[in-house]
Amino acid sequence: MSEHEALRLHVPEPSGRPGCATDFSFLRLSPAGAVHRPPVNSAPMDTTDLAYTLVRVLDDEGRAVGPWDPKVDPTLLRAGMRAMLKTRAFDARMLIAQRQKKISFYMQCLGEEAIATAHALALDPGDMCFPTYRQQGLLLTRDDVSMVDLMCQLMSNERDPLKGRQLPVMYSLKRAGFFTISGNLATQFIQAVGWAMASAIKGDTRIASGWIGDGATAEADFHTALTFAHVYRAPVILNVVNNQWAISTFQAIAGGEATTFAARGVGCGIASLRVDGNDFLAVLAASRWAAERARGNLGPTLIEWVTYRAAAHSTSDDPSKYRPADDWSHYPLGDPVARLKQHLIGIGAWSDQEHEKTVKELEAEVVAAQKEAERYGTLTEGHTPPLATMFEDVYKEMPPHLRDQLRQAQA
Repeated sequence: MSEHEALRLHVPEPSGRPGCATDFSFLRLSPAGAVHRPPVNSAPMDTTDLAYTLVRVLDDEGRAVGPWDPKVDPTLLRAGMRAMLKTRAFDARMLIAQRQKKISFYMQCLGEEAIATAHALALDPGDMCFPTYRQQGLLLTRDDVSMVDLMCQLMSNERDPLKGRQLPVMYSLKRAGFFTISGNLATQFIQAVGWAMASAIKGDTRIASGWIGDGATAEADFHTALTFAHVYRAPVILNVVNNQWAISTFQAIAGGEATTFAARGVGCGIASLRVDGNDFLAVLAASRWAAERARGNLGPTLIEWVTYRAAAHSTSDDPSKYRPADDWSHYPLGDPVARLKQHLIGIGAWSDQEHEKTVKELEAEVVAAQKEAERYGTLTEGHTPPLATMFEDVYKEMPPHLRDQLRQAQA
């Protein structure tokens, strides 16, 4: 072997290309119900095998099987279904609004709705999420979060609760346990670990939940967060959403085909799970397991949510350049909405008629919220926040140099 060959970097080949069906064999799928559920107080090393298999509850017929079945009241599952449908309807309307130039930018979570919505139902008031830009379901699951306010933030109009100081889709809502979204990759993990450490130091029972995508595991912040979470036994859930794509780069570039992302938690002495992210019941069960572990001072948990980004990375992206247009229809884990619908119908808690009615009701709610938000202005119609808001809320009391700049700006 020549010196040149020895130094040659290995660049993995993508599993799918435009016009070619993607090979999903690397997902290492486990049958529904086949993976054991360890006690919450298990040592991290006792979860090693769970980082290489796949926690699943719903089988192909929509039945809940195996030890991870959360056995929850159908009322909660119906609420979860509504939350997923609401999130999907919100995304669809905001995509149209961006195409109409009413907002500048948007990012959907199509195909990933089960992860954020089920996780939200496993947390308690006061817990803090440190999300990425694809966890809008954490907010839309809550009835006390206004869709109008979220839309006004997207439009950066005069009712924007962030006063035009954040990019679209980067929400911030402290009372809902939703920390300000950062556009920088992986910062959410170290922020979540730090917040969790502070909670533990204060003797509080609140926990943190940090979120990143598969590509962000290549960032140094990811590894730093895992080290601190392990050493300080931080009460935190570390979520890696493996939706197979980091913009146009497939997940193997970050090492997703060489091993699982969950395996990286095992190497740091952290309890680790690899979960079917399109299985609402599996997401709920795993989230509850990790939350109970964190709240009981039993340490952090890293969860790899295996899912698929059905839509473009953002409204600035054209996925047809790097993957087949019908890729999602071939994804072996299916549509999370369709799978929960099948389960609910199977247990007599839902019907096709109720599903259709609910979709229409939620679409009407989203349309009404959009009309209300547009009263305060859109990207094309002005109604921007007053000039003074650039200077307000920066300091507790506005210093002389800012007061002087404000006077000059208003002159």
